[in-house]
Amino acid sequence: MTGASTPAGETTAGHSTRMDRDAVGWEPAGPGVLPLPSGLLVRGRGLRNPMPSGHPPTFGVYLLGEEPPDFGWESRWVPWPDFRLPRDPAHLRTVLLEVLDRARDGRVELACGGGRGRTGTALACLSVLDGVPADQAVAYVRERYDPWAVETPWQRRFVRRFDLS
Repeated sequence: MTGASTPAGETTAGHSTRMDRDAVGWEPAGPGVLPLPSGLLVRGRGLRNPMPSGHPPTFGVYLLGEEPPDFGWESRWVPWPDFRLPRDPAHLRTVLLEVLDRARDGRVELACGGGRGRTGTALACLSVLDGVPADQAVAYVRERYDPWAVETPWQRRFVRRFDLS
């Protein structure tokens, strides 16, 4: 592309360019944003908390025991009771692979009720798919997302075994 980019997203030659990073993806220091080893950014959040300010997601994954409402953007539901494991681990893997693809050019969020147990577990599994060794994924997510993420012993075991499934 030629020409310097202006704040409005046009080059000095008048050609349209891609919107700035803030309009396309998450701000790296935004609330709940987890940087993956590949440089992709995803956001985790608790649905019981207020929606963070700024741009809404372009795609969401909702880890809930019952089907979520329509949020106004494209989404996937992963049936997953609170404090438990996903009802269909293969479905979780398929959805997380879609998350990696969509996070390349969109704002992707993963969310459950509180944003720690199921969300943390899914973020840790996503980290495994993005290259974090499974035995280090919980620590990776706790350091970069929430120190209380991945709440139960069986969720931690699920993450450790995720790369084998």
